[in-house]
Amino acid sequence: QVQLVESGGGLVQPGGSLRLSCAASGLRKYAIGWFRQAPGKEREGVLCISSSGLNSVKGRFAISRDNTKNTVYLQMNSLKPEDTAVYYCAADLNRAAAGCSSQSYEYDYWGQGTQVTVSS
Repeated sequence: QVQLVESGGGLVQPGGSLRLSCAASGLRKYAIGWFRQAPGKEREGVLCISSSGLNSVKGRFAISRDNTKNTVYLQMNSLKPEDTAVYYCAADLNRAAAGCSSQSYEYDYWGQGTQVTVSS
């Protein structure tokens, strides 16, 4: 059993930044994905990172990990109202060290989610 705990969500004005954290015991062994789900929409992948920790950037978002702290981060910059959603992190226990998946069905454990609201 892997218990993932997200934190760092909240209310931010358009153009602002937030850094979300995902922590779990033993997290350093797993590929981790960040997903989000807005009201009335399907869950979508944001970014993922392999257990070997190759950081990734996609537009305004960046994912990184600190395996000494068993934590993965999602840095979100220049936030827009359409980024409003519940953000989830998930762990893939069966991924090779160099890979990660953007598909939610590949992930075995999920956190409870953290709300991000972008509004003035």
